[in-house]
Amino acid sequence: MRNVALAPSVTTPFTGGLADSIFETADRNPTLPVLARRADPAATVWEEVTAVELRDEVTDLAKGLIAAGIAPGHRVALMARTRYEWTVFAHALWAVGAEIVPIHPASSRDQVEWMLRDAGCVAVVVEDEQGVMTVGTVCTRLPRLRHVWQLDAGALPELVDRGRDVPYTTVESLRRIVLPDATAAVVYTSGTSGRPMGCALSHRGLAYPCDTLLAGWAHTAAPPGQQPSVLAFLPFSHVYGIMVMVTCVRGGVLMGHEPELTAAALSSALATFRPSYLYGVPSVFEKLYKNFLRAAEQSGRGALFERAAQTARDFAAAEERRRLGTGPGPGFDLKVQHALYERTVYRRLRAALGGRVVRGTSGGSSLDRELCLFYEGIGVYIHDGYGLTEVSGGITMQPLGREKSGTVGRPLPGTEVQVAEDGEILVRGPSVFQGYISDETATRAALRGGWLATGDIGRLDSEGYLTITGRKKDIIVTSGGKSVAPAPLEQRLRMHPLIHQAVVIGDDRPCVGALITLDPDFLAHWRAALALQGDAPGREAREENALREEIARAVASANSAVSRAESIRVYRVLQEPFAPDNGLLTPSMKLRRDAIVRHHAAEIEAMYEARARLRPSPQEPADWDEQDDVFR
Repeated sequence: MRNVALAPSVTTPFTGGLADSIFETADRNPTLPVLARRADPAATVWEEVTAVELRDEVTDLAKGLIAAGIAPGHRVALMARTRYEWTVFAHALWAVGAEIVPIHPASSRDQVEWMLRDAGCVAVVVEDEQGVMTVGTVCTRLPRLRHVWQLDAGALPELVDRGRDVPYTTVESLRRIVLPDATAAVVYTSGTSGRPMGCALSHRGLAYPCDTLLAGWAHTAAPPGQQPSVLAFLPFSHVYGIMVMVTCVRGGVLMGHEPELTAAALSSALATFRPSYLYGVPSVFEKLYKNFLRAAEQSGRGALFERAAQTARDFAAAEERRRLGTGPGPGFDLKVQHALYERTVYRRLRAALGGRVVRGTSGGSSLDRELCLFYEGIGVYIHDGYGLTEVSGGITMQPLGREKSGTVGRPLPGTEVQVAEDGEILVRGPSVFQGYISDETATRAALRGGWLATGDIGRLDSEGYLTITGRKKDIIVTSGGKSVAPAPLEQRLRMHPLIHQAVVIGDDRPCVGALITLDPDFLAHWRAALALQGDAPGREAREENALREEIARAVASANSAVSRAESIRVYRVLQEPFAPDNGLLTPSMKLRRDAIVRHHAAEIEAMYEARARLRPSPQEPADWDEQDDVFR
C-alpha cells in the first residue's frame, strides 16, 4: 500500500462559518465586484454586485429567515438551478447557523421526497411552479416541512420585507456562534446504484480544499494584475458546484451565474462574461472540442483544424516532457508550426471561450489525456482534478510547473492518499465528511481507521501522481474471468465527434460489449457533409453503411488502447439517449449503469445472441474476433 501526501497545508486556521467571508470581504474591500448576473439569457451586459452590496443582501435575507422561524441546526433545501439567488440564500442560511440541503431541480418526485424526509428539512426553496408542484405532491408526507419558497414568485424580496423588524445584531449574534465543525451542508451522493445518501459536510471541511487552492494556485487564475473571474454553470446541487461557489466567494473571485446548460446559453455566457478560469466536467470540454471541429468543417477549414489540433497536442506533449525533465521541449520546426497556428487558429478558439481564459479544471470523471494536451496546446491549460462528495469536493491538484496530463495530479497539501492492495483509493484529511446522516452502518463501512474508502480505483506513479481508472463497483468481469475497467474505453469512445455517450458492459459475458448513442448535432453536420447523390433509398443505404464504418473506426480506435481480451467485440448504437428524464442518468449526468442494463436488457441479449450465431463456440472469448456493428 502506497501513501502519498504533499507538504503540510499552508492555509491559516479556519474559524467561524462560511458566511463570515462575505462580511470580511465587505469590511476589507467594500467596492470589490464579487458576483455577476444578467437580466435574461439574451442580455450582453452583466450586472456586478459589490462585496458590501452582497453583505447587505445576505444580512437582509438572514433577518427574513429568522422572522420565518429558521433557527441554528434547521435544514433548508435549495432546489434550483445555478442562479444568483442560490448563492445569496446559501450564505444567508449559513449566517443564521442553518444547514443547506442542495437538491437538483430535475430530481424525480420520489427522489425529492426521499431527500426532504431523510434530511428532515423544515423548508425548501424552489425555482418555479414546476418545483412547487413537485414538492406539493409529497408535502403531506413530510410533517417537518413548514415553508415552500418560490424564487420566481418573489420569495427573496418577500422574506427581506418580512425581516425588516429583526435587529441586525440578531444576525450578528447567530453568525458569530457558528463553529467550524458545525454541519454546513447535507449533500446527497449521485445515487448511480441505489438511493442517494446524505453526506454531512462541515464549514471547515468545505472551506479547507477551497482555501488550500486559493493559497497555492489563485495567482494562476487570471492574467497578472486582473481580478480572476469564473462562470458558474455547474449545478450547485452537487459538491463540485458548491466548491466553485465557496472558492469564489472566499477568494474574491468574480463569479457569474449561468443557469442554462444548453450549448447556445453557455456560448453566449462565455462570450459576454469572459471568464479567466473555466470549470467544467469532461462532457463540457468534449462538447467544446466537437463544436470547434464542426465549425471548422462547416467553414471548409476542417483539415486545417485537424492539423492545428495535432500540432497543439504535439507541442503540449513536448512542453510536458521538458517540465518533467524527460525531454528537451519543442523543437524548432514544431515551434514554427505552433506559432503559425497561434495566429491563424488558436487565438480564434480562445476567443470562442471569451478570450480571457488562461486555465481550467475538469472534474466529475476522467478527462482524456489527448484532450488535456489539446487545450494546453492552444493556450488554455485544463487539468483533470479529483474529488468526491465525501471529501467536500477536492483531493488532488496539479503541482505548478510539474503538471502531468492524463493524471489528476498530486494530493492537496494536508491531504493524504493511499492505494490499497486491491487498487481502491483511500483518503485522509481535514475535508473528509462527518458521515452519512441516518446511516451509521454505511458511515462505519466508508471510514476505516480515519481513512475514507472512496470506492474509486487508481494508481500512484513513482512521483506521487494519481491516475483514476474507474469505480470499484463498475469493474466488469467477463465469463472468461477477465476484469475490465469500463471508464477508459468509454472515455476514448466519446472522443469521436459522432459519439455522444457510451456504456461498456460484459459482466458474465464471453466478451466486452458497448451501448452507444450518437451526438445529434454532429450527426446532422456529418450527414450534410457526406452529400451523397442518387435516389433516396440508395442514398440512405449508402449513408447507413458509411455511418457503420465510421462507428467501427471509433470502436477500433478505443480498442487500440487496451489488450485484446479487454477490447469491445460487440456493440449496438441506440436511438434513445441516456438522460435524467428516462432515469438512465443522474441529475449530475452520471451513468446509472444498473438502470441502463435493465432498460436495454432486450437489446443486450439480442446483441450477444446475434454474434453467438456467427460463432461455433460462443463460450470461448477467443472466438469473438470481429467486432459486431449492430445498429438499432
